[in-house]
Amino acid sequence: ASHNPPGYNGFKIKSDYGGSAEKAITDAVEARIGKSPVRRGSPAANIERRDLNVAYLEKLKSYLNLEAIRNSPYRILVDSMHGVGARHIEKILAGGKVRVTTIRGDRDITFGGYAPEPIPKNLVPSIEIMKRNEYDLCVTTDGDADRVGAIRPGGDFVSPGTILSLILLHMAQDLKKTGSVVTTVSNTALIYRVANKLGLKVHETPIGFKYVCDLMRRENVLIGGEESGGIGFQDYLYERDGMLSGLLLMEMMAMRKQTFEQILQGVENEFGKLYYVRSDVDYPNDLKPKLFEALAKKPDFDLKGHELKDIKTQDGVKYVLDDDSWLLFRLSGTEPILRIYSEASSQALAEDLVRQGKNFAFGLA
Repeated sequence: ASHNPPGYNGFKIKSDYGGSAEKAITDAVEARIGKSPVRRGSPAANIERRDLNVAYLEKLKSYLNLEAIRNSPYRILVDSMHGVGARHIEKILAGGKVRVTTIRGDRDITFGGYAPEPIPKNLVPSIEIMKRNEYDLCVTTDGDADRVGAIRPGGDFVSPGTILSLILLHMAQDLKKTGSVVTTVSNTALIYRVANKLGLKVHETPIGFKYVCDLMRRENVLIGGEESGGIGFQDYLYERDGMLSGLLLMEMMAMRKQTFEQILQGVENEFGKLYYVRSDVDYPNDLKPKLFEALAKKPDFDLKGHELKDIKTQDGVKYVLDDDSWLLFRLSGTEPILRIYSEASSQALAEDLVRQGKNFAFGLA
């Protein structure tokens, strides 16, 4: 179910390689829907109970330089959002100099009244704590702990694309790993800037980790992820892992002997600071085809002196400007809403592009 409203619930199918099932499998399952009567009865006798955390946590720990993290002087806040991340990070790092404090680490089937998605509107408790400047980093994980969020000292949310870019630098520069990079169409241009500096190839896919997974199975991918905070890693599962993502940020801090703020400021100084805005709006079904027909005709948006460099249509319609700023329109794959995204070199431009996008979309009525 993830964080989607109950009316848009569904099933996720994972395959034997540990990642999202390929289209041939999901198509075969869908073709069987309604073809046989529902069987009733208690399956309790056929259930095998096993603690899968044991093997999982051992694998997780083996991927990291745990001693470096444990012996670092940092203060880490972990917000598990009442999900399965629980207090695992705190327990993994116990016994060293690093100080880890967990909030919302207990099980709560209402998730404390927030949707368990690591975006700013759901992270009010941890953002308020980070405003006090008592911690060097806050790592957040969603309900099933496959996605990551981060909050810097002072309380500003760090976008998942920035997190991916930081871990990419860490894996290539500190851990001396190599491979290609996979990103989705709604992710930050920072990933391209970092990959270009490292001399690494970048693949851009439609939104959905199944597309990232597919590339990870077919070639040597160092890191791949989506704008929503799901990141996968070389020599690991073909799947996202929010706890590992957060621990890799801590490992980067420990190996570089820098605070998270120092690392972020260094990246912003070298690659530039980008500002991200997203708006999700209910949009009439009858206008959807009309909208994308109109977008294909290059509407006359005010680009504030920038030139239109490219139009991408692999998932929605994305306008890319000459300074890597962009505006994207796409329909949600799980809810009946229109998503309008933008990233720009200033907060004002990003907000203005989204405002223009909304005005254009609803002006077609």
